[in-house]
Amino acid sequence: MAHWFHRNPLKATAPVSFNFYGVAGSQAANKICNDLRTNRARLLEMFTDLTCNPEIMKNATDAYFSLLQGFIVSLDGTTQENKLRFMQNFKWTDTLQGNTPSAQQDAIFELVSMAFNVAVWYTKFASRLAGKENITEPEAKDVHRSLKLAAGVFKHLKEVDIPRLITPAEKGRDLEPRVIDTYILQCQAEAQEVTIARAIELKHNATLIAALAFETANFYQKADHTLNTLEPECSSKWRKYLQLKQHFYMAYAFCYHGQTLLASDKCGESIRSLQEAEKCYSRAEALCKEYRQTKGPGSTAKPSEQLFFLKLGGQIKITLEKCHRENGFIYFHKVPADAPQLELKASYGLADPITFELPPLSDLCTPEVYVTFDLTKGAKDEKAKLKEVEVKPVKEPDLKAEKDTGCVLS
Repeated sequence: MAHWFHRNPLKATAPVSFNFYGVAGSQAANKICNDLRTNRARLLEMFTDLTCNPEIMKNATDAYFSLLQGFIVSLDGTTQENKLRFMQNFKWTDTLQGNTPSAQQDAIFELVSMAFNVAVWYTKFASRLAGKENITEPEAKDVHRSLKLAAGVFKHLKEVDIPRLITPAEKGRDLEPRVIDTYILQCQAEAQEVTIARAIELKHNATLIAALAFETANFYQKADHTLNTLEPECSSKWRKYLQLKQHFYMAYAFCYHGQTLLASDKCGESIRSLQEAEKCYSRAEALCKEYRQTKGPGSTAKPSEQLFFLKLGGQIKITLEKCHRENGFIYFHKVPADAPQLELKASYGLADPITFELPPLSDLCTPEVYVTFDLTKGAKDEKAKLKEVEVKPVKEPDLKAEKDTGCVLS
């Protein structure tokens, strides 16, 4: 299933040295700064390392965030703001805004920007793994879990860390509600896609598959509506992807709902449901073409070239032909003029975000070391510290297409 998911680019950032020009007044304080620089560089490398897996990513993330929190949480036993929070300037680009960076002199801005990239990495890891030929059941579980982990990181940032920023996110930037909500919804929807594929593979009850597909389509529709007030030049391509996935899973919902109706001897209603499935599928095909032709950030998915997509078209056609035959021989039901109203609720298989928690504060960050940071000794070098640094785009590895088996599990 290579190129099944649309992926926006990783955020890029300027290098950060954490050289505090005399502010760090002890060997232990200097070690914290050196370790911050080293662990930040390592974490950034992991984002584009094809050998990186969730365990390696978690270790790299924890190593950096445990130290960075020494610049955020109170270390002097008071409720006062950490004196180191506003020491360092950080620059980050946004996933939808090209290579124009935002800058804030705030350690929380660094925390949320880096964690946002961690979440994006989990979505890209899931996409890469899903693109393997003959994916195994454990690998499918890793895809499912990675997408739920990503949703959990985005959710934590939205609810806990982003509200702590002194400077609110500008419109259209990654940290503003419309963008982050869309990422959460997309991750949940894509995790449910894995569940649907497994349910189909194992021939689960048609009612369950229809309900899961309907819930998934609703996630995509909500995500699309969340972006509808964003500037078209940075959201149009992403929205086309969300729309094509919405119509694709509505086609699934109507197809399997039609099978349920036929099994209940409601052949006329079944035909009407399959006709609606056909209509949704045709719209999804058209949207695939529109999506490919739309310019905007991110890699271009190719859902209409995947067997999973193509199989549904054949299945709708075969099932509809069967319904017509049965109706002509047995039922003689009138086909309703209106499509059935889907009021399906899935009892199983819904993908909730996995709760994300920051690691504990590093043992290096003690009150005793904290007092050795002397901010008064850094003022004379402020200009040197904030000199202009270019932010280079992240060079991401290509996703190689493998032979498509049409399955999520093998």
